[in-house]
Amino acid sequence: MSPITLIATDHRRFDPLALDQLERTAAYDGMARIVGLPDLHAGNGIAVGAAFWGADRIWPHLVGSDIGCGMALWETDCPVRKFRLASAERKLQGLDDPWQGDGSAALAEAGVPPALASPALGTIGGGNHFVEFLRIERVVADARFDALGLRRDRVWMMVHSGSRGLGQAVQQAHGQGDISRGIMADTPEASAYLADHDAAVQWAVVNREIIAHRFCSCLAISGRRVLDICHNSVAAHQGGWLHRKGAAPADRGLVTIPGSRGDFSYLVEPLADRADHALHSLAHGAGRKWSRKDAHARLSRRFKVADLQRTGLGSHVICEDRRLIFEEAPDAYKDIGMVIADLEQAGLIRVIAQLRPLLSYKTRGRHD
Repeated sequence: MSPITLIATDHRRFDPLALDQLERTAAYDGMARIVGLPDLHAGNGIAVGAAFWGADRIWPHLVGSDIGCGMALWETDCPVRKFRLASAERKLQGLDDPWQGDGSAALAEAGVPPALASPALGTIGGGNHFVEFLRIERVVADARFDALGLRRDRVWMMVHSGSRGLGQAVQQAHGQGDISRGIMADTPEASAYLADHDAAVQWAVVNREIIAHRFCSCLAISGRRVLDICHNSVAAHQGGWLHRKGAAPADRGLVTIPGSRGDFSYLVEPLADRADHALHSLAHGAGRKWSRKDAHARLSRRFKVADLQRTGLGSHVICEDRRLIFEEAPDAYKDIGMVIADLEQAGLIRVIAQLRPLLSYKTRGRHD
């Protein structure tokens, strides 16, 4: 059985089902180390909010179907004082429709096979994916914030999306009968998976960039990308293979860790001293407290859709999918403040700034 490290000040806060999923994964052939991060929660057979390391194997199932899913954070040129919520809501139209740009050219420029272009390129997708506009609530590390050339008075934009249907196609193409055995890393099968995986990761980066430009275009603003991080991936690491399932990298610079759409988000800097303790990984968000089914069952009895279109922090939510707005309600997520506190207590991060949500976009598509 492989050693499992849990990053939390109180392990009782973890869902027992998520811990059971980690234990089952620990029994995989060749599994050497597992880390459960503070946002750990049960997934579809695999715990989300975890990192896994093995010396000589790759487990595609641990990466999952949304290969390359991640967060991009943009600083726009729009001053907070000029951002009008009602106006922005009206202008954000047509963003669920296929992008009208040249997808093949955009992918080719990024080194991705242009044949992988699809109507999904430049769209957010469903589930917990979103675009959110924010403002700086509080700068915690003033000197570092200024040294990074960041501005306090600007509207920020966070984009959370992945490789859409491409990642699922890759997972299906490399499916295994016995997922616990994985693929030996020195085989042609592993090389083929990694090639497809890497293309999907880069596809997701291009996707987030196109999404950002589409949203900025609707609002007649522009911006610069401060970071783009992937939290579903596998990569060579310390002579073996590090798999992240809902885990942000701690070895790629700045990281954004979002709360629920009704809570704060954080810009953080990973600290190197204890990074290996957590397999050079961090929480990728607040983490679910309730499953989607439970969230809908609990909240649809207590709230109307209109109640969830505004949050306790005064932000607005655009989500015209009547089921999704309950599934993704703030109450369905853990307290992001506790997640951040756990990471700080473990010596893994330094908080640079706290961001307040202004407007969260999920979908304009109506589903009854």
